[in-house]
Amino acid sequence: MEPNLRIALFTYSTKPRGSVVHTLELAEALHDLGQQVCVYALDKDGAGFYRPLRCAYKLVPAQPVTGGIDALIEQRIREFVEYLNQVERIYDCYHAQDCISANAIAVLKQRHQIRHFIRTVHHIEDFNSPYLQDCQEKSIRYPDLCLCVSSKWQTELQKQYQIEACRVTNGVNTQRFSPHRDGSETALKHQLSLDGWPIYLTIGGIEPRKNSLVLLQAFTEVLAQYPQAQLIIAGGATLFDYQTYREEFFAAAHIADVPIGKSLLLPGTISDNQLPALYRLSNAFVFPSLKEGWGLVVLEAMASSLPVVTSNISPFTEFLSDADALLIDPDSASVIAQAMKTIIQADVAKALRQNGLAVCDRYTWKHSAEQHLIYYRQLIQSHA
Repeated sequence: MEPNLRIALFTYSTKPRGSVVHTLELAEALHDLGQQVCVYALDKDGAGFYRPLRCAYKLVPAQPVTGGIDALIEQRIREFVEYLNQVERIYDCYHAQDCISANAIAVLKQRHQIRHFIRTVHHIEDFNSPYLQDCQEKSIRYPDLCLCVSSKWQTELQKQYQIEACRVTNGVNTQRFSPHRDGSETALKHQLSLDGWPIYLTIGGIEPRKNSLVLLQAFTEVLAQYPQAQLIIAGGATLFDYQTYREEFFAAAHIADVPIGKSLLLPGTISDNQLPALYRLSNAFVFPSLKEGWGLVVLEAMASSLPVVTSNISPFTEFLSDADALLIDPDSASVIAQAMKTIIQADVAKALRQNGLAVCDRYTWKHSAEQHLIYYRQLIQSHA
């Protein structure tokens, strides 16, 4: 029997962004397999993680920053390094899930305080800032092993960096996300004023990568036929400032006369205990994203028995077929609008729900954790 490993996982936030959710689900799955796991996360408000964890964790204090995004990232890396300098280095594996923590761990390696580390590259950003681009370069080139969750980014790493990354799959927690109501739906429905039909949900906030403006244009077309329709854009906690894009979004909503608070609902970050109910209260999940590492929310929606509209691009096409979701051109508002109208037809929705649940059966966090352990042990043996 292989010995249990001591594993440190690092993430840039305590808020429910994709790579953070991945980190926590992976950590708990590794913990359930008997590994000794500790999650390290930057905590900027002192509130801790958005949900309780079954495994050990350490919160890294993150102070307010004066200046732009470059100054923010530089300080966050420094805060990670300073904290880790005070922590006993007892782990067999150091695994960064983002650019910030990877740069911090790279400093430890350069100082010979650790022997090797791993980085999961969820996706590659197109930064205008030379400093941020340099941080991304280091976070990809300095690790001893890079992992990816999709073939798309596996290919991009080889193409852009000549790095042969190993692919590990994501999963979905079907104990948390399921079609079965738990009684919390009524209160949430009242809290968010969900009194329309159909109710469309998307998660990720208002930002360019989520294609929010084009989704708004599509929803405007839907409202012309279904004036009682509601679109919920939940989430949005991010390091980056999308204020200009958000202003453009709200201006477009005003011009199109889309009532915010009635037709368009912007509840912000949804608490962890309310999120499963929010999926169940919706009629369809619409996710015309332009760039994702994987798109965990798509699996969460499917596990909740929601029919899905999403982009006809990788990585979605790596795990979804036309029978599993309505795959659309994310650049066309009219195509998205037509899909939003089609997906509420009873026969279409029923077939997509059934096929979506079958997709979720193929992706578990236990399997993902087992894949990670294979690569962890290979790396350890190669440095023995």
